[in-house]
This record gives sequence, structure tokens and C-alpha cells, in this order.
Amino acid sequence: MIIAYFFLFGIVIGSFLNVCITRIPEEQSIVSPASRCPRCKTPIKPYDNVPVFGWLWLRGKCRTCGLPISPMYPLVELATGLLFVGCYLEFGITQATVKWLFFICLIIILTVTDLRVRLLPDVITWPGFAAGLLFSAFVPPNDGAAFLLSLRLFRWVPPERVLGMMEALLGAAFGSLMLWGAAALYKLVRGREGMGMGDVKMMAMAGAFLGIRNAFLMILLGTLLGSFLGIAVIVTMYVGGAGRRLAERASRRGLGTVNQIRWFLASQYQLPLGTFLGIAALVVVFLFSSFPTDLAPRLR
Repeated sequence: MIIAYFFLFGIVIGSFLNVCITRIPEEQSIVSPASRCPRCKTPIKPYDNVPVFGWLWLRGKCRTCGLPISPMYPLVELATGLLFVGCYLEFGITQATVKWLFFICLIIILTVTDLRVRLLPDVITWPGFAAGLLFSAFVPPNDGAAFLLSLRLFRWVPPERVLGMMEALLGAAFGSLMLWGAAALYKLVRGREGMGMGDVKMMAMAGAFLGIRNAFLMILLGTLLGSFLGIAVIVTMYVGGAGRRLAERASRRGLGTVNQIRWFLASQYQLPLGTFLGIAALVVVFLFSSFPTDLAPRLR
């Protein structure tokens, strides 16, 4: 029954996350108007707006005008429900569960929004950063960094809630500065932007929840995943003949061989880093965040 409750609660929250994903980039209110068809403007009936199941019995189309409804909506709802269940199974009914459920919601919004429109909205990252600091006062990242820093520099250990917020600040600073440094280095070497500041802000938010160690793991996993998939996409585009006509026209003007131009065009394709960082964040939450690494109880 508890698992069923978490799943149902998750798909309902997932429906709200869909509203955030579609409306926030357009700078629209997430409160009003009520859900409606973007083409015929007909309000969606409550019985057609049931998470996951509503899309199924409508067969993915508006009941009034037949406009196809993106499968993104049921997929986000289903994924949120499953992640909520996974969070309960991993952390039980605890304060940690509340923290990670909130973090999961933020990550889903950022991951899908970046995939759709290449945008990581400040209205999610900055409040998320503040929430990370607040949650860390009660459920600290527990990587021991703040404890060791206080002991080495001041020979004094502050209260646990202060330690938790210090760990959050260290994680936010480490994650954002590491990603900012990588972006600056990429621009210096390649002469063009490799990532936006939205990715840096996203890491500041995530670091406040995760701490230094897990923020590093999130960046490592996210960049590795993005690199592998990026190379796969570029090779697939090249082998599939993408840009051949454009390359042939450019070649006739003496800009290079067809294959050289096609490879150049394919290599310019950029995948959203925030999406891969979001996937990595979920992996870190479920595989690494419960590891007990806090040094304070052992050294006091």
C-alpha cells in the first residue's frame, strides 16, 4: 500500500512537473489558466487529465480537435512515479526521503527542459540552491569536508546543522567552479562556447544537495555519458548522410571535399549537458548518497 501511495503521489506530482516544463520556458504562469489544448484552446476535462492513464484512453490525441499529445507527458509522469517509489525503497519514510523527493522534482524539470529547449531556467536553479542549503541543515551531505575544514583551520567543530550548511556551500562552490573552469578552458582551446552558465547554476544547486564528493561524481558521470552519446550521435549523423546536399553545394564552391564538410557539420552538433548532468544526479542519489562518510561521529 505504501509503494502504491508513493507511485500515485509521484505521477500526480509528475503532472505538475509537466506544467513547469512546458510553461516556465515560455514565461507563463504555472497556476493559471487550467490545462488546455494548445491548438483549439479547449480546457482539458478532469477525467481526461488523469496522469498517465488519461493519455492512454485519449490515444495520445486531443478529444476535441485531434491534435497529437506529446508522449513526453505520460513518460514524465511515469518516471516521476517510479523514482518516488525508488526513493521510498532506498530511504524509507525519513527526512532524507523528503529531501531527495524534492531534489528529484527539480532535476526532472531541468533535465527535460534542457532536452526540449536547451534552457535551464533560473527560477528553478536559484530557488533550488536555497532549498538545498535548507535541507542540508537537517539532512547533511555527510562527506566530512566541512568537518575536516573546520578542524584544520579553526580547531573547532560547529553544530551539526551549521556543518550541514557548510557542506552544502562547499559542494555548490566546488561543483559550479569546476564546471565554470571547464567551460572557460573549452572556450580558450576551441574559441567558442561549450556550455552555458545555466549548467554552472545547475551544478551550484545540485552541489548544495549533494556535497563535494557527490557533486564531483555527478560531473564525472554526466560528462562521460554526454561524451559517449555525443560521439555516437556525430558518427551516426555522418554515416547516415546528414548534410550531404549542403556539403555538395559547399564543395562546388571550393570549401573542401564533401566528406570533410559533412564531418565538420556533424561535429558541430551539440547535446544538452544539463540533461546528462540530470541523469547523473539521479544515479548519484540512488547509488552513492546513502554511503556513510561523515567523519564527525568517529572523531568526536
